[in-house]
Amino acid sequence: MPPSRGDHQVKPGRGGVRRPLTRALPLAPSLVLLLLFLAGPIAYCAYIAFTDLQLTGQAHSSFVGFDNFTAAFRDDAFLNAVWLTLVFTVLSSLIGQNTLGLALAALMQRASKTVRTVTGAVVVCAWVLPEVVAGFLLYAFFRREGTLNAILDWLHLPTQNWLFTLPILAVSFANVWRGTAFSMLVYSAALAEIPKEITEAAEMDGAGGWRRMWHITLPMIRRSIGTNLMLNTLQTLSVFGLIWVMTRGGPGNRSQTLPLFMYEQAFQKSMIGYGTAVALLLLVVGSLFSLVYMRLLRSEA
Repeated sequence: MPPSRGDHQVKPGRGGVRRPLTRALPLAPSLVLLLLFLAGPIAYCAYIAFTDLQLTGQAHSSFVGFDNFTAAFRDDAFLNAVWLTLVFTVLSSLIGQNTLGLALAALMQRASKTVRTVTGAVVVCAWVLPEVVAGFLLYAFFRREGTLNAILDWLHLPTQNWLFTLPILAVSFANVWRGTAFSMLVYSAALAEIPKEITEAAEMDGAGGWRRMWHITLPMIRRSIGTNLMLNTLQTLSVFGLIWVMTRGGPGNRSQTLPLFMYEQAFQKSMIGYGTAVALLLLVVGSLFSLVYMRLLRSEA
């Protein structure tokens, strides 16, 4: 009995092999650019981190293994920079931008169109300002003769040099002022996706605003919260220009986060190998934060 058509097996020919290659061909330029401008510099920096390369006064560099990393963890200035980086990230990103962005998004949902337009324009303008410009504006706000002390003096309240007494809090506030717009836009889009029927039903059942926020709104936008926290954390870890313009890491090293410490070691003290090792550690910290957030997002899926 001759085999039916359904019994025949189609063998993949050259066309089956060429098809994936043809589909991947448009991605080749992007892949080459990523390898050239992203993976390449990262690999070169990883190599430099294990050498004693200096910016000046050195003809040849030598491989020193983990000496740069060992020296970093024995350096009190490095440990201080790690602590200030965590404080700066928690205050300005995890608490400040995230909480204020959610609050603004929730309030703008119930506000009139005019209030939404004005508030959105003001907040977004702070976000689109260049980092250096924002740093100068906040420096003028917090300095001894600045706007904040002028307001406090008008209210007959005590004034102080905020950039000297509370530098890490001042730069944290500056980062919140500049970066809250991103969180507000993310949460505005997330809140707009919540069906009105759910919130209206909860309101009819007697749930107040805080109960609706805690039991309905936050659980329904938890993925947006996780994504926003991840992006804000990575951006905050790399903030340099804002702090440099306002305090340059001072007074002393009381606002010196890891990016400023890395810059000081690599370009002011000419220790490129040591500074690159610190940069590599900062990259590892950012990667760990990303893995934690991605794991949380995956567990919620």
